[in-house]
Amino acid sequence: MNTRDWPIRAKLTALVIGPVTALLALWIFATTLTFGPALDLLAARTLLYDLGRPGEAVVAELQRERRLSVVQLAGDTTLPALNEQRLRTDRAVAELRRRVAGDALRDAADDLLDNRLDQLVAALDALPAGRGFIDGRKVDLSGAVGLYSGMISSAFQAFSAMATLPDDELNREALALTALGRSRELLGQTDALLAGALTAGRFAEGEHDQLVRTIDNQRFLTETAVADLPAAERTAYRQLTEGEAFVRLSALQDALIRADGLPPRLDVRSWETSQAAVQQGLREFELSGADKLAERSVPMAVGILVRLAAAGVLGLLAIVVCVLVALRVGRSLAGRLTGVRTAALEMAEHRLPDVVARLRRGEEVDVAREAPELDHGGDEIGQVGHAFNQVRRTAVQAAVDEVTLRRGLNDVFLNIARRSQGLVHRQLALLDRLERRTEDPDELAGLFQVDHLATRLRRHAEDLVILAGAVPGRGWRNPVAAVDVIRGAISEVESYDRVDIGTVQPAGVLGRAVGDVIHLLAELIENATVFSPPGTRVDVSGQAVPNGYALEITDRGLGMSPRVLEDANRKLARSPEFDPADSARLGHFVVGRLAARHGVRVQLRPAIPGGTTAVVLIPADLVTEEPAVGPTGPEAGATTGDDRRMAKVTRLNTLPRPRATRPGRERPESPTPVVPFVAGRGSSVEAAPDGDGLPRRVRRRGSAARPRPVVADAPTHRPPEEVRRTMSALQAGTARGRLDGARAIANPTEPTADAAPEPAAGFASPAPAPEPLTATERDA
Repeated sequence: MNTRDWPIRAKLTALVIGPVTALLALWIFATTLTFGPALDLLAARTLLYDLGRPGEAVVAELQRERRLSVVQLAGDTTLPALNEQRLRTDRAVAELRRRVAGDALRDAADDLLDNRLDQLVAALDALPAGRGFIDGRKVDLSGAVGLYSGMISSAFQAFSAMATLPDDELNREALALTALGRSRELLGQTDALLAGALTAGRFAEGEHDQLVRTIDNQRFLTETAVADLPAAERTAYRQLTEGEAFVRLSALQDALIRADGLPPRLDVRSWETSQAAVQQGLREFELSGADKLAERSVPMAVGILVRLAAAGVLGLLAIVVCVLVALRVGRSLAGRLTGVRTAALEMAEHRLPDVVARLRRGEEVDVAREAPELDHGGDEIGQVGHAFNQVRRTAVQAAVDEVTLRRGLNDVFLNIARRSQGLVHRQLALLDRLERRTEDPDELAGLFQVDHLATRLRRHAEDLVILAGAVPGRGWRNPVAAVDVIRGAISEVESYDRVDIGTVQPAGVLGRAVGDVIHLLAELIENATVFSPPGTRVDVSGQAVPNGYALEITDRGLGMSPRVLEDANRKLARSPEFDPADSARLGHFVVGRLAARHGVRVQLRPAIPGGTTAVVLIPADLVTEEPAVGPTGPEAGATTGDDRRMAKVTRLNTLPRPRATRPGRERPESPTPVVPFVAGRGSSVEAAPDGDGLPRRVRRRGSAARPRPVVADAPTHRPPEEVRRTMSALQAGTARGRLDGARAIANPTEPTADAAPEPAAGFASPAPAPEPLTATERDA
């Protein structure tokens, strides 16, 4: 159970309730623990009179019926006395059943006694069936004795369950009386076996051995039971056993043990009178002991109840005093702690945020005024209050220092980033000069790779500028076509050769947002290439939507888990403060900052069948229509049908313009013929330049496949160096062509020094290696 969020009053209440509840529970437990034995002692009388006396009567009647049943089985005639005895047994059993079914006995009995009573009732239910076996002579003498002995044993088991009194001395005496009862039962079994043998004139096989064992068990059980009796009861029993009947019966038992069978001179009359006298004496002794036991239990129960009442009253009084003291002290503590809490919340929720906001706005803050001293007393709570006063002053001062430090760090980052930008621009300018002076294709390819690395380094330097809260220096005055924005972003990615441009609907992006959109797309494309297998492609497409222009970047990687995807979309949507601990997702912070600056919406979605799709929605106020390519005279500023002047869109040529060859370095023509280039899905075919120096793009018709130049009769193998040189020269020439178009717009009448006629539309011809793109041209 988490109690950290509980109010202080609830915690103090719980602090009070816990010990009080424990004390109350202990008081109740002690009361119950003491009250239970007292009730058990009082219930001893109920058990004695509702179970002991009726049960003993049933045992006596069953013993008589057993003896008559054995005699009848041993003889040849039916005994009328047996039927009369059965009636007396049935009356005793019915009375016992009535007592067992009553609520008084069941309420006073525990679980063990309840089970024993159920077993006794079940044993008595078998009595009619046993009588039928006896009347039909389907059982021998031993079986008849065992039938009745089992019922009597169930009764004594119930008597033993009664001997669970809380007082050890009473409990030991009760168990001893029960053992004497079992001894008397064994004496009855001996009498029944001997009566059957006398009637039959002999012992059946095994009956004499059973008789001897029964006598031995009876004597052993008697000695054990007498040893557990109190001294007075033990003396009384010894006096009882010294009587003539006990002495004569013991002598007759010895004679039966010594004889191999039925003694020929056994005095049957003496056995019957002695056995009856002993049975009667033992029964009276047991009942007398049980009565004394019940009488002694009542005063003990009363004494326990009196002590219980006194302890209960004192315990309840102590609980009440504890509750009153705890409430008074707790109320005082709660009030003072609530005061400290109120001051802390006021500081945390109002004063400190207000101080931080004012500091961020550049206002001056008086620490002593914002964190005044509060008096909370001189005890521990007062000391906490004084410590809180110091914490408040330290917090306000720390806020001032933190804002100052963050401003300084931002300035440091911005300064480092600006210096890095300057160095990168100087590096790019140096590369431009080296590229212009280099004619070796291998060196040119290497310079191009370094040029590409510098371009990426410039983007990373701009990341620092963006995270520092400043604006990068790159910018465009005129709108730029969406396809050129995508190409510019791809050129700043390491694995640019894995990126495919799909269908891109014509549109333009306003110049003030071009640099940031290129940077934003470059970060997303970089993530797509890094977090996807090297052999997969990354697709980029764009289309106009009612709210602006949507760009989609799809990779075929493993994708992102729902939790990570949700966290990334949250960062991209709200542009959070940069957290240095989350440097692994640095690109997300940069994209979020750039998107928030221009109102661009970026969202990551799972791609089908796999990977991730980044959707970039450029708002409508940053998107312009791409006009048809035509003359750039006054017509270019003509208004459209809805009287809105369309912004002029800068188009970057994508075809390389061949340079003028230098003497002695003329490249031989390739012997491999090249078939016409067919425009595919999402591409366009460049025509000859128009009057403004820009090539006119012809929109494709139909849904052709991705454009691929098909070479006829190409050789089966081309060295990797040759392929690298060809691709480097082609890309450099493409960039050079863009510069020529831009120069033609600036000086329409001035011819270009290295101009050459364009090849026929749709065909490619061998050309000299083009000049590389300069840093100024890349930022045009």
